[in-house]
Amino acid sequence: MADQADLLIIWGATIWTAGPDGIIENGELEISNLAYSTFPLAVQNANIDDLRVIADEFQDGVAGYATNEWAVAKDSPIQKIEDLKGKVIATNSAGSAVDIAARAMLKKHGLEANRDYTIIEAPFPTMKAILKDKKADLAPYVLPFNFDPELQQVARPLFSSKDAVGVSQFIIWAMRKSFVDKNRAAVVDFMEDMLIIERWFMDPKNHKEVTEIAGKMMKAPPARFDWLFTKKDYYRNPDMLPDLKALQANIDLTHQLGFIKAPLDVQKYTDLSLVQEAAKRLK
Repeated sequence: MADQADLLIIWGATIWTAGPDGIIENGELEISNLAYSTFPLAVQNANIDDLRVIADEFQDGVAGYATNEWAVAKDSPIQKIEDLKGKVIATNSAGSAVDIAARAMLKKHGLEANRDYTIIEAPFPTMKAILKDKKADLAPYVLPFNFDPELQQVARPLFSSKDAVGVSQFIIWAMRKSFVDKNRAAVVDFMEDMLIIERWFMDPKNHKEVTEIAGKMMKAPPARFDWLFTKKDYYRNPDMLPDLKALQANIDLTHQLGFIKAPLDVQKYTDLSLVQEAAKRLK
């Protein structure tokens, strides 16, 4: 087996390289991270009917772990959700999991997009400047940007993803059934390696080395990654099992907000046998 640094690089290539639907559809990407909002889009809009949820990547809003937050400027007069009527709200991308949670929260308080507030799209690294420059009245901050001391000085949280939707199965691993059927033994071997890797990175005794590996990869001081794979981070299931109840609720919400054209039964698009078989080998 490769050393731990090599394993993180292998894992990074798998975990953080999530391609568009077309890349999956064309067979250029065998395994991908998809948000709870983009998975049903891939199934329905891109007609990838054999796409399957095979594992957990991370969950937002689990008790004791991180949750995404939406902030206003510290000097903003906005004190409650209703105060956002007529305001400008920043989002990373319409229909993203971050965006869905924000729309759901505002809808609970009687506010509808384009009727009661205006949405602008911007990359996450620019959210601090957007709030500072008053280009938006509300903006999301997600890991790792919420650890930015300057952001904490200029912004204050108004609500969180947990407040909006509870626990969300934010990111899942997806793979096409046709690929699994042809390569099942290799995929199970791969999942066994991934379980070993994930558990190693989550083990507190390895935390110092984890921050050093991340620092080396990102060419940044290891101290910046002190939050990584701790309770300051999002929750990751040590058996890589997704919360299917949460995922179903998240997808139902995506449908209710009009981003997918029809309901989707998560159970019909899930195959956890790969990671479960891999886990049995490690007992």
